[in-house]
Parts: sequence; structure tokens; C-alpha cells
Amino acid sequence: MKIFSDKQIYEGDKLTAKKQNITSTELMERAGIQIFNWLHLRMQGAQVPIHVFCGIGNNGGNGLVVARHLINHGYHVNTYVVNFSDKRTRDFLCNYDLIKQTTKKWPTLIGPDDDFPEIGPDDIIIDAVFGIGLNRPADDWVVNLFQHFKVSKAFTLSVDIPSGMKTDAVPADDNNVVWANHTLSFQSTKLAFFLPDTAKFTEQWEVLDIGFDREYLIKTQTAVDLIGKQEVLPIYKPRDKFSHKGTFGHALIIGGSYGKIGAAILASRSALSIGAGLVTAFVPKCGYIPIQSSFPEAMIITDEQEEWISNIQFTITPTVIGLGVGMGTEKATAEALQVFLTTNKTPLVIDADGINLLSKNKDLLKLLPQNTVLTPHPKELERLIGVWKDDFDKLKKVKAFSKKYHLIVVIKGAYTLTVLEDKIYINSTGNPGLATAGTGDVLTGVITGLIAQGYDSLAASVFGVYLHGKSADIAVQGLGYEAMTATHVIDTLGDAYLNLFEQPEPPKVEAEEKEGEKKEKKSKTK
Repeated sequence: MKIFSDKQIYEGDKLTAKKQNITSTELMERAGIQIFNWLHLRMQGAQVPIHVFCGIGNNGGNGLVVARHLINHGYHVNTYVVNFSDKRTRDFLCNYDLIKQTTKKWPTLIGPDDDFPEIGPDDIIIDAVFGIGLNRPADDWVVNLFQHFKVSKAFTLSVDIPSGMKTDAVPADDNNVVWANHTLSFQSTKLAFFLPDTAKFTEQWEVLDIGFDREYLIKTQTAVDLIGKQEVLPIYKPRDKFSHKGTFGHALIIGGSYGKIGAAILASRSALSIGAGLVTAFVPKCGYIPIQSSFPEAMIITDEQEEWISNIQFTITPTVIGLGVGMGTEKATAEALQVFLTTNKTPLVIDADGINLLSKNKDLLKLLPQNTVLTPHPKELERLIGVWKDDFDKLKKVKAFSKKYHLIVVIKGAYTLTVLEDKIYINSTGNPGLATAGTGDVLTGVITGLIAQGYDSLAASVFGVYLHGKSADIAVQGLGYEAMTATHVIDTLGDAYLNLFEQPEPPKVEAEEKEGEKKEKKSKTK
């Protein structure tokens, strides 16, 4: 799914109205009806008090459309205009007139000196105060209104974006933003919904298709993409009947040290489980017996040193090398890495101590092959790019880093982000069960194993992160977050592949609606 910028959404609005020969007010009507339909499908006429708070811009106009349709369908609606300015947009005024023609109970104006309406914990708030065009902090009294929403504990539904939230910056104060239970976003989700500093402002979100021009949606390139099943299916490479293990490459995993051989085992196992034809582990001598006994499918090369890697030499010709898992940061290991990088031309996936060693000697970054994949966790990333002030600043620094060294950076997190220069790919799979030892080693092996099979480094990163997360989503069923281990994730990688071709079940509401239609047809037949 493409994530459009604010500017692109505005352009799409104008182009859609022009090409479909409709006014902006008619497009606003379409958007408001979509929100009403979403509510009506779930509420089925329930007489719960609904408080619709509208600003005086286009987001407020959307709120007025929703309020009008709710009123026309007999819902218990209270409409308010948050009067924070004497300016009104044309579309807002048009819908303000329409709602006055719909009901004798005109919208109540709320200003800085007015008392806020009483809202019960079982009520519903529709937040349509500010949209994506907010360019200044809210007035204090409006911030107090937002806090009134929060204190009420009522279910809060935000229109397009929680009011006060920006799509490209972290608010100076959390109190300046509406804390929504659910957000219905028009045509595109927002990058801010996936970043730790800002995702907290909406517990859930959905995208509503408001009928933007299809050609515009298809042809417009975005700086951010959300990766789901539909995005990775075209990446998948089906296997030929007459292929053999040599067809799918040879992955070399370099890592492990005394007490951390498990990391090399996990990465090697996952590389083979994701489909690499051959896997060799390069480890210190202390790793020979553990790997040979626990993972017989792997071949092994041992360093001359017993407890850590001191001399990276091998006679095989790997397709790709995954490097750094459990490797340690001994002086001899750092020196061995430097010597290795001066001559290596093989594609690399670097994690853990491999990243830590690069951070200690950043001149080595210039030796990395183009599109080398780095998979840092937050602290490792900080060692690479320095401290950031917030999530947007972090992304800015990562993009600059990626451009400078021509690298792919996989930022691990609840929504793992893959960054190549100015492009960001947000992963949609995974769960808190991945917050356990070894799952990062598994990801390194997965990406390495995909590159071995012929996927380019970017495709392997995006696809690998998706499969890794989907495997965790499958593994966690019946286990729970706390009990899931990295080994469980490896064991369900095959299921993650199979899931690519499973048809999704319809949402519960949709399924119930279809069941109701079947019963109605059956009764008519009788």
C-alpha cells in the first residue's frame, strides 16, 4: 500500500474532482458517507449518544457530513463547531448550511469561554477538529477540550488523523493531540501511525477508499510503502520442477564466539529453512561440535582460534555472506573483519557485532559492497548514525547514512522499517513475541537465505522481514507472546510461505452481514 504525503493527497483531491467532473464539496460528501457507512454497519441504529466535534476547515466539513447522515438515520447526535478561528473554508460553510436544513438542532458553537459538553464513558466522540493541514499548535482551550475527550473515556473516532497530530513531526506535548481509539484515514494511512513517538495517538486505524482517480493512485510514486501480502506476492520466485540445490545458492554465515555459538546456529538454520540450497557456517573451533550435532544439514568451516574468529579465510565461493551474529568484538576479530572487507566482493548481510565493529571503525563502511544489508536494533543503529531527537529525525539520519554509503538499513522494531536512500518500506507483520533472544539472528539468516536464492538485496530485505514477521504471527498462536522463541519462528517459516497463497477470511462484520443476506434469501424462497 502506498502511503501518500500530505501534498500528494491535496493533489489527488484536486485531480480527482477535475477528472471525475465533481466539486470538492461532492468529494467531501463521498468521504463523509464512507465514515457514516463504517459507523452504521457497526452500530445498526443503536441509540448511543454521538458527539461530533467539527473544526472550521475541511476536516470539520467531513464531520458535518457524517453528523448529517447520522441524524437522517435517526441516531442520537450532538454536533459542535470548535470555533478556534473566524475563517471558514467554502466546503465547511456549504455543509454547515446543509446540516441546518436537516435538523432544527443546529450545531453548538464552542469557544474559549464556553463550558464543554458532558460526555459519558459509554458515549462516542467523533473527532473532526483538525486535519492534515494543521500548521500551528492548538490554542490552550482547544488542548483542554482534547483532554476533556480523554478524561471522558468515551470511544473516540478520529476523521483522517487524530486532531493535533502531524504527519511529519512529533508534537511538542502529548496533551496537544487527541488520543483516538480508532482513526479512519482517507485513501492512505500515515507514516506517523507506525512510529513509536506518534503511533500511540491512535490504537487502531483503517483506510477508507474515497474514490481517488485510479490512474493517479497507480502512477504516483511515494516515498513510503506499507508492505503486506499483496506487496510481497509479486516478489516471490516460484521453483522450477527441475531445479536442484545448486540453483538456490550457497549462504555462508560468519559468526559465533565462545558462549554465543547459538546465534550462528539460528542464522544458519533460518537461511536453510527459508530456501537456500547450501549453508556453511564459519565459526571458531568451539562451535564445531555444537553445530555438527544440532544442525547436520550445515557444512562447517572453523577458524584457527578456539574461542573467537581471528582469520576469515575460506576456499568456498558463497553466493552471499551473513556476518556478525554472536561474533563478539575481540581485537583479533576486528582486525580479521577489516582484512576480510578489503578484498570481499560478495553481497553481505551484517548484524549484531558486525555492526558494532563497523561503528567502532566507520572507515570500514566505505569497503562494503553496494546494497549491503545492515539489520541493527535501536542501540546498534545509534552507534552507527548517532543520537536522534525523535523518530522523524532518526529516519532523516538513516536516509542520509544510506545515501552516503549506498546501504540498505533494516531498522528492527514493532513495525520494522527497510530504508534505501529516500525510500521507506514499513512491514505489517510481527508481534511482541519477537522481543526475545535470537529472533534477530533468525532475520539475518532469512535475508541471507533469500539473497542466496537470487532475490536482490532490497527485495530480500523487504520480503524477508515480511516472512519473518508472518512466521512469528503463525508461531505465536497457541503459545502466547511470552513463550515464543526464535526456534519457533524458524519452525514456521514454511507456513509463512504457504500463507502467501491462502485466501483471507472476511472480516467478522462482513461475514455476519453476508450470513444475514443468506438467511433473508432463504426465507423469501420459502
